Amino acid sequence: MNNPPATYQVNGAAIRATRKRRGLGIRETAEAAGISRSYLQRLETGIREQMRPPTFAALRTALHADHHELLVPHEET
Repeated sequence: MNNPPATYQVNGAAIRATRKRRGLGIRETAEAAGISRSYLQRLETGIREQMRPPTFAALRTALHADHHELLVPHEET
């Protein structure tokens, strides 16, 4: 059984694009995810790039987003 990572590296531009594509405001999205509006803004602008698994799951649920849709893509080596 795989344990989730301690944090997820999220893609702020993808979070913002997903939120806007769904027609959601920043305040309503933050409330639905149980986070502050300012925290969501910091994620979207790239000031904050890491999220803990429970918070990431709540944001994914609020955005109706796929797990990988909001993460920084990993480069293939």
